[in-house]
Amino acid sequence: MINYKKAKKILLKSKIKIKDELIEASKSLNRINALDIFCPVHYPAGTNAAFDGFAINSKETKNLNKNNSKNFKILKTISAGDNPKLSKVKTFDTVEVMTGAIIPKFFDTIIPIEKIIFYPNKKNKKYIIINEKIKKNQHIRKAGSDYKKKDLIIRRGTIIQPSHIMAFKTLGITKIKVKKKPNILFFSTGNEISNNKITTDWQVRNSNSYYIKSLSNNFLFNFIDGGILKDKDEKLFKRRIEKSIKSKIDIIITSGAVSAGKHDFVPSIVKKFNLSSYFKGVSIRPGKPILFAKLKNVEKAIFGLPGNPISSSACFRFFVFPYLLNILGTDIEKPFKAKLINKFIKNKYITRFVKSRLTSTSDGNLIIEVLSGQESYKIKSFVQSNVWGLFDYGKSHFKKGDIINCYFPIGPNMIS
Repeated sequence: MINYKKAKKILLKSKIKIKDELIEASKSLNRINALDIFCPVHYPAGTNAAFDGFAINSKETKNLNKNNSKNFKILKTISAGDNPKLSKVKTFDTVEVMTGAIIPKFFDTIIPIEKIIFYPNKKNKKYIIINEKIKKNQHIRKAGSDYKKKDLIIRRGTIIQPSHIMAFKTLGITKIKVKKKPNILFFSTGNEISNNKITTDWQVRNSNSYYIKSLSNNFLFNFIDGGILKDKDEKLFKRRIEKSIKSKIDIIITSGAVSAGKHDFVPSIVKKFNLSSYFKGVSIRPGKPILFAKLKNVEKAIFGLPGNPISSSACFRFFVFPYLLNILGTDIEKPFKAKLINKFIKNKYITRFVKSRLTSTSDGNLIIEVLSGQESYKIKSFVQSNVWGLFDYGKSHFKKGDIINCYFPIGPNMIS
């Protein structure tokens, strides 16, 4: 049995290749971009008004003061979306500009509408009176002040968020290259597993399949339900792997039949194939019997998850999910840290994934509580939890005040 650190190294070195595809940028939410994305234009495209007011040439106010005022002739009003072109501009001319309006090149600053004095009066606005020196570049948004052409917007390996889509649309990016979603074929195993609404005492509802399928609804992979493999379906499982090798399936995941019992056929079947990487059994809880295999000379991988729902979800979170991030080209996920508020004791030589509750103190410090009910069959504590606490190999006693590495549940907005 290997430790979690060594298992992660094997996963890191056992990547399968995932191809790229070109898609509509507006439909790229939660996809991973395959290339750096650069800005194709200056943004803002033109220098424009940040306030409603009047645009002037600041140089023309150099000598103005309360004893030496000047009337600036109003040429026209320019609103956002108007063509700002002017046929002719003379000294001491001005234009009224609305917020977002492009400022004609003859002008370099704006006086907000609240500070304007009209001449002869507000009802007959022919001039504005200026009796002070006005600074250059007031209340304007310079062309390219946000993004310049060829500026980096997001680097490759970024999970596309709504803010990115807003930027793509604003900057005129219509298509982007992303990593294809890996196709995951999932099998539940065991005579006891049932999809029926009503079950007997000796049956177990098929929750693992629905849990992992729910993750695929808005995330990194396509879920294909392979159904339930019964206890004597070893040959069927072998045939399904053989068929998958020639298909577009990228990853096969099983739930159950991975330990050392009479009907745990997954390891023996997987080992019949030519493998470049393999491990079974990791010194973790929950999920100790987990299996991983990378097929040799074929871009396919296999995960065998334990059948227990919490063990299965923990192993998906800490083995399959990091593997997906790796093959899709994202950075290695980093935990965040929180202070433990209750003690926790574990086996020194086991890494524990602990169902926990994250909150914050009144002064803004993150704190983590280990919930009761850590047994792998208990789902109540999983429902009540909002983070996983990772309690590392090599230490047994964790006391109040210790700093713990924490991981959010899986989700595209939960990646640090």
